[in-house]
Formats: sequence, structure tokens, C-alpha cells
Amino acid sequence: MRLSTVILPIHRWNEGQKIWRRAEDLGFHAAYTYDHLSWRSFRDEPWFGAVPTLTAAATATERIRLGTLVTSPNFRHPVTLAKDLISLDEISGGRVTVGIGAGGTGFDATAMGQEEWSPKERADRFAEFVPLLDKLLTQDSTTERGAFYSAVEARNIPGCVQTPRVPFYVAATGPRGLRLAAEYGQGWVTYGDPRGPADVPVEQAPAVIAAQLAKLGAACEAQGRDVADLEKVLLQGSTAEKPLASLDAFVDWAGSYRELGITEIVIHWPVPDSIFANDLDVFERIATEGLAQLG
Repeated sequence: MRLSTVILPIHRWNEGQKIWRRAEDLGFHAAYTYDHLSWRSFRDEPWFGAVPTLTAAATATERIRLGTLVTSPNFRHPVTLAKDLISLDEISGGRVTVGIGAGGTGFDATAMGQEEWSPKERADRFAEFVPLLDKLLTQDSTTERGAFYSAVEARNIPGCVQTPRVPFYVAATGPRGLRLAAEYGQGWVTYGDPRGPADVPVEQAPAVIAAQLAKLGAACEAQGRDVADLEKVLLQGSTAEKPLASLDAFVDWAGSYRELGITEIVIHWPVPDSIFANDLDVFERIATEGLAQLG
């Protein structure tokens, strides 16, 4: 099992760069950030762009992997996103992982003046978005016309540092999204029950993930793919579980999900006076000792 972190893009860079470097020093496998225009309780607080933040983090670090968790069609287009990702992969020396999802409701869904998409339209768009992004990142020139997204002789030279392209970690719980994860993903991402994760009793939370893993396995089997080929990533913070309360709490929590088959745990860097307000000393101890205590 690997341990990674999410660093929200809320810090002015003279302070933010220290956090990204500290994440590397603590030994995290990867440091991700959210790709939103604004987000929940942070809407009226500082919030910076994901791609510039990751680019700056790439120049401030040397080893840690970097990525989005997740980016979505809410305000992204595959053509421009592909160009950003190729550039970011180059600048980072091939350390980028792209977490991608179908998007949802909230500020991003209407900030560009569009009506909020229905769940079906989000799924329809995602079903076009992922294959086109895959082509754009693996071909020098791409022409594709879809119902939602098109590319006309879109050039992406020299391509990604990583081959055949940057890894996709597909966030999905529904059947169509899981099929995309099985076909295009190098990893799969979940945060728990999408219907109301905070309302799921603590004792039931692992069963939710177990059921999702079973569906992922079936989707991979239908694609003729071994589910073991995919990283299974659990993003902490959307359930009633409190794994960052103490080192022992983390060890118990992470151990239960490792037994289910989760291969990467992602925990939120503490943010005071927010839903992610955890003790930084405990967090750093988890980072340095947590996995070792799993045995």
C-alpha cells in the first residue's frame, strides 16, 4: 500500500511551496490537488488553479509524483487539457498522474454560464472526454468529432515523457464510469458512497468500498483485463471515519482497506478551521510511521 496526500490549492506560493516540499520530505508517494474553480466552504477564500499550482510544485520538488484528484469536464476540454498535461509531464520529468472524473454539481458546474448537467449528460460527456483525451495524449495529431467534444488536427508534439501517456486514475462508481476505468485507467479512485458518504455509518463504510471493488473487477473482466493491473485509490475525507485522529486510528483504518484490496490511500493535508482541521504533528507522524505499522 502507498500513502499519498491532497494539498488544497489555497496557499500563496511563498507558503505553498514549503508544503509541497514538506510532502516530499515526509516520503509521500504522491501529492495531488483538487481541480476546481472554487470549492464548497472555500468559495470566498483564496483558491488557485490546479495546473499552475502543479507546475510550480514540479519545479519545487524532485521525486514525489504530482497530479489532479480529480479534473473533470465541468470546465475542461480535452484539447486544452492534453496540452497542459503534456507540458506538465515535461516540466516534472514524468511525475504526473491524472485523476479524472465525470464532475458533479456545485460551483464548477455553472461558473461558465452553462446550466447544470444532469447525471446522464455528465456520464455521456465523460464517455467522450476520456477516449478523446487518451487519443490526444498518444498521437501527434488528432481529428475527432463528437457530440460534445471535438479536435481538428490538434497537435501534441513531442507527447508525454511517460509512455504511452500520463497515467489515468479514473474516479467512478457507476457502470459506465467503471467501464472507462477498466478500459483506459491505470488506476481507479473512490471516496466512498456517492449518494451521501457522510451519512454512511462508520461500520458500513468498508462494505461500500468492497461492493465497488467487486463491480470494478466485473468491469475489468468484461474488458478482458486483470483488475490487479489497476491501482485502487481511496481518497479520505468524505466519510464519518476519523483516521487522522491518531496514529493508531490510521493504522486500523488503513489496514481494513488494505485487506479489501486498496493499494493507495490519500489523506488531506491539514487545513485549520476547516473540515480538514487535523493536528499537523499527528499527520506527519502518520506520514512517516503509518504504513510501517501496518506490518
